Amino acid sequence: MAVAVEMLNISKFYPGVIANDNVSLSVNEGEILGLIGENGAGKSTMMNMLYGMTEPDLGVIKLFGKEVRIPSPNMAIKLGIGMVHQHFMLMPNLSVLQNIILGSTPTKHGLIDEKTAKEKIQKIMDTYDLQVNLDEKVYQLSVGEKQRVEIIKSLYREAKVLIMDEPTAVLTPQETDKLLEVMKQLKEQGCAIIFITHKLREVMAITDKIVVMRKGVVTGSLATSEANTDGLSGMMVGRKVDLNIPRGEYKPRETVLEVENLHALNQRGIPALNGVSFKIARGEIVGVAGVEGNGQTELIEVISGMLNPTDGKVILKGEDVTARNVRQRRENGMAHIPEDRLKMGSATNCTIRDNLILNRYYQKPYCKGGILDSKKLEDMSEKLCVDFGVKTPDSTYKLGTLSGGNMQKVVFAREMEANPDLLIAAQPTRGVDIGAIESIHHKIVEVRDSDRGVLLVSAELDEILSLSDRILVMYEGEIVAEFKRGEADERTIGTYMTGAKRQGGDGNEK
Repeated sequence: MAVAVEMLNISKFYPGVIANDNVSLSVNEGEILGLIGENGAGKSTMMNMLYGMTEPDLGVIKLFGKEVRIPSPNMAIKLGIGMVHQHFMLMPNLSVLQNIILGSTPTKHGLIDEKTAKEKIQKIMDTYDLQVNLDEKVYQLSVGEKQRVEIIKSLYREAKVLIMDEPTAVLTPQETDKLLEVMKQLKEQGCAIIFITHKLREVMAITDKIVVMRKGVVTGSLATSEANTDGLSGMMVGRKVDLNIPRGEYKPRETVLEVENLHALNQRGIPALNGVSFKIARGEIVGVAGVEGNGQTELIEVISGMLNPTDGKVILKGEDVTARNVRQRRENGMAHIPEDRLKMGSATNCTIRDNLILNRYYQKPYCKGGILDSKKLEDMSEKLCVDFGVKTPDSTYKLGTLSGGNMQKVVFAREMEANPDLLIAAQPTRGVDIGAIESIHHKIVEVRDSDRGVLLVSAELDEILSLSDRILVMYEGEIVAEFKRGEADERTIGTYMTGAKRQGGDGNEK
């Protein structure tokens, strides 16, 4: 097999940060390289250089044996390099079709040839089982559907080298299995794939070789056949990681959240919730499992005050808050980690400090008489960065300079600082490395053990099973099953997630 990509002795420097320090890696045609490491280890920076989004300060990039300079993504695309970004590079107000063909638009008699484009895209979707409605606007799509569009876009451009930056971070287990099959097909066709992920199970299942990075340097490079998850996690974070989080005895107390007969419409005006009712007590974690697009997003939005229900009630600490806005609910003890940190959880052009104080800037002791106490806000921000392991020289850096996982830590730190009675955690570890997952899981269990309630929504079934005291399964906007901790395994829950089974009102199968 010919060598497709060589990145030799690459270094990249930013003010106060060495992102990459003399890093080398290579991948052959028809080979999948797993690139793993902690958030901020330098993985995405390496791939951004290969895709022309930034250039190395030192080192050489070779493509199919020829030294190349890649000053822009346009040049990367011309050279046959495609990239599926962790944070989607899509135009929300354009259609799926327009996003896919943008920059590679077929024309006929001077006009856009949509017929030819649709035929080519449909063939890709059929070949790889990546179906999506080409006429829908991107903003109407679920997170998983947006990921499919990103993958189709790269395949449409006929990439010979495909960079996949956390592609499964937003996918359900079923969608992840499909994607891994797509990767196998591409590998068989000679495509060179660089697969960035935090999920060691996927790395072991799909890759041919693995490069591990930590703090901007390579700490390990080996064939997948020689690797094991314990060894890889040790190379990633420099210590043993244990995701079996100790927890106190399950002693639920009074109800902190109750939702009654919730009905709501999604962005397309289609019913998304159909009579959802449940309770969360202090001292418990209630996990919601389901294939993405079955009402979980709308459920979270209704509870947090971002979406008005068409019927039903949201009761927080015994008070009906259905008509209250987001701030009023937060001031009444609700915190929310949103599933899409970029869209609704952060402001990337603002500093880390600004993002951390969004809940608090108008409250005492941080604000008196309308004047901010900058010293107290700065001290709080710096302390949160340290406590939650945000990798940054200080909190004055823009949030957008951080890796995706470090952005998530900022969002999590802000919500936890409010000391909420109810924590809504939607996809809390999406795109986060294994060391940070361990830390976030500890924090979630701490909330539960400190006599508060947690609503956990996650596409990661192992996360739901590991953390939840009770598990609710959603399908087509309804709760179709409920299990106590230890009553069901991943396969059983997966059956209810697909709608193949549902429980009756007595908890028995229908």
